[in-house]
Amino acid sequence: MRKILDKIGRKVTGIFTEAGRLSILFVQALIGIFHPPFRLDQSLSQMEEVGVNSVSVTLITAAFTGMVLALQSHIGFKRFNAESLVGTVVALSVTRELGPVLTGLVVAARAGSSIAAELGTMRVTEQIDALTTLAVNPIEYLVSPRLLAGLLMLPLLTALADIVGILGGYLVSVFILGANSVVYIRRTFDYLVLQDIYSGIFKAAVFGVIITVVGCYKGFYAEGGAHGVGNATTGAVVMAYMLIIVSNYIMTALFF
Repeated sequence: MRKILDKIGRKVTGIFTEAGRLSILFVQALIGIFHPPFRLDQSLSQMEEVGVNSVSVTLITAAFTGMVLALQSHIGFKRFNAESLVGTVVALSVTRELGPVLTGLVVAARAGSSIAAELGTMRVTEQIDALTTLAVNPIEYLVSPRLLAGLLMLPLLTALADIVGILGGYLVSVFILGANSVVYIRRTFDYLVLQDIYSGIFKAAVFGVIITVVGCYKGFYAEGGAHGVGNATTGAVVMAYMLIIVSNYIMTALFF
């Protein structure tokens, strides 16, 4: 019994320790965004890595999600003659939940893992220690530009995903299921309010912070050579996924 309690105690202590180190890294990186020297080149490079390079996979995911959602909604609503509400369901589902959450998960898998692997490699090859030796703050140099990129690019990607997801639902409903185009468009915007869009964009910004800070944290404190880098990459994706899902529930409960 005592061994079990000791094991639980060490596990809980480890979780709180990791949460504390993660929070400290986030605060230091946030301060670094507003503290000179402003590293514009690194920030633009990370915006390309996090945002531009994720556009294609994000839009493909959004388009097919909107198409499947329209198809499933049509099948369900047909049972009680409510097919005209498919546009409403697609618009609200995409802007409130599916757009930001799927974009966050896609970017976490693609860019979050890349960040952890890159910084983990720099850690085990002592490049981060070399920055400290050269009097360069490694958090301001490596983490702050990535945090800024996540904070700005996730909302932009989500806005694009919202548009493409709604368009995917329109194409399936009108050209495959035979819905009236005018009625579908009117139903899409009849019940869509600005809060639906703003809440999704805000969620995306939070997900951007989670993905970049978790990726940087796992890579920044990686140890154990190539095996440690692999563990850091896997750990970054798993932790980002879990935090996105949990934080999405909390924000949804607060917004609505």
